[in-house]
Parts: sequence; structure tokens; C-alpha cells
Amino acid sequence: MTDESKEKTSRTELDRLIEDFLEHLEIERQSSPLTIRNYRHYLGRFSNWFKRNNFKAKPSSIDLEKIKKYRVYLARFSAPNGQLLSRSTQAYHVIALRSFLRWLVKNDYQTLAPEKVDLPKIESRSLKFLSTEQVERFLAQPLPSKKTGLRDKAILETLFSTGLRVSELVKLSRDQIDLKRREFGVIGKGGRARVVFLSERAVKWLKKYLDNREDSWKPLFIRLGGSQKVEESGEKMRLTARSVQRIVDKYSRKAKLPVKVTPHVIRHSFATDLLIAGADIRAVQEMLGHKNIQTTQIYTHVTNRQLRNVHEMFHGKGR
Repeated sequence: MTDESKEKTSRTELDRLIEDFLEHLEIERQSSPLTIRNYRHYLGRFSNWFKRNNFKAKPSSIDLEKIKKYRVYLARFSAPNGQLLSRSTQAYHVIALRSFLRWLVKNDYQTLAPEKVDLPKIESRSLKFLSTEQVERFLAQPLPSKKTGLRDKAILETLFSTGLRVSELVKLSRDQIDLKRREFGVIGKGGRARVVFLSERAVKWLKKYLDNREDSWKPLFIRLGGSQKVEESGEKMRLTARSVQRIVDKYSRKAKLPVKVTPHVIRHSFATDLLIAGADIRAVQEMLGHKNIQTTQIYTHVTNRQLRNVHEMFHGKGR
């Protein structure tokens, strides 16, 4: 039996607690399956490292000295192809570990205080978003004269009007959308509920798309090609997040935009559009469903109208 096999078969107290933590994420925090999968991977690597170093695999054994050694291990870790972990991937490992420690402390386990674990410094990624002209060019790409084009037009207009995450968009059902009031509720990340609003333009295209539908299926956005799996609810016809990503990419390439557009870039564009027009940052935080204002503040350095006005008013005037 290999060392790796032994690691997988020898279940420790740490492994059991990690499983309890992952169940907490799923049930209490309502984290996405992707988040849970990633946390399982990151924390599993930490647990396996503990076993390989013959540490007692229990919460009280986690201390700052071991964390420092684990950080060195992550920095030097290489995949079978020789590729090292990026700084951001190392940071994700540490974020997962801090979350786990926070949960242990909350549940009265003696362990290292999570705030003692510093996050690695990583380069901030440039924020990608579309200008007003680019948004208009992008939204004009679908051909509404075709069924697929009409559906895609409704999808793009809804994304830009609401700033929805793609996972939130594909969960939408026809009966939850109030076209008359131009609003509806969604349950976002961490089970947080919020109200999102539709522009008149988005409502116009959603109405046209729904009027063109000949079915009574529940999902708001359905696939139109391939085999039609007839069932009362139409759940099997619901578009997936991957399908929406492909749709967005298709029209991004068609519009020949300098930015690779994804559903998240549309979400960025929604936020920057509001802030550039003078919207209050806390209102934008609510509309995006951000838990912390710090997450929303990533947009302010590119949308601060006051700073732009100060620059225009005073730059070069001292010469």
C-alpha cells in the first residue's frame, strides 16, 4: 500500500472534523457545491501533510510553527508536471484553513486562533468591465428574429440589468419574475436573500421571449436544441451555468470586444455602470448581494467620479 493510499484510509480526528465543517458549509452556510469541493481539496491536503509529518491530527496540535512549515510546503509544492502552486492558489489554501479554524473556535475546540494566520500577499488582478459603448455593442449581437437569438437577447439583457451571478440566473423560474413590478427575489451566496430589479429594456425582451415560448415549463431559460425531454416541470430543459457561459462567450467574440466577456464581467459592468452614474456604494453592495462592503469597494478605484473631476480640474494647471 502506498503512502497516499494509507493517508486516504487512515481516518483521524482532524479528518472527521473537516467532514463536520464541510457539512456545516453545505447545510448552515448553504455554500455552493464548487466551494465545498474546493474546501475539501484544500483541507484534505492540509490533513495529509499533518499525517506525513506524524503530527497528532487533532485541533490542539495546530500551532503557528506548524502553519509556517505548511506554508513553506505549499510554496515548494509541485504537481506531477513540475508546475508550482500560484500565489493565489496558496492563498485559497490558507483562506480555507482559516475558515476551518474559525469554525473550530466557535465550536469550543482548543486550537490556533484564526486571526494569527496571515494571508499571503497576492497581486491584485485588474478589474475587467465593459464601457457603455462596448455594452451596447455586446447586447446588440443576438438576432431576435430567431428563437435562439431571442432567448439569448433576454439572457444578456437580464444579466446586465440585474448583475446576477450566473448560478443565480440559471436557477430562475418563470413564476418568480414579476414583470409588472420589474423586480424579483433571489437567494445568493451564503443563503443571503435580496431583491433585484429589471430595466424596462430587460422586461421588454423577457416578455417577447416568454410570449414566444410554446411550453408551460417552469425554468425561465431553457435550451432550445438537442433532444426535447418532455416532462411536466421541464427541469431537464433548464439551461446550465456552462451553457450561459458559452452563450456569453459566443456574442463576446462576435462583437470583437478587446475584453473576454464572461457572466462575471457583465456583473462587473453592471456595478461600474451604477457607480459611475453616482450610485451609493452601499446600495450597490445590496444589489450585488455582497456580504462585506470591502468586496464592493474593488470597483471604486475605477469609478470614483469625484477623483476624475479633481484630476481634470487641476492636472497640468500648475505649469
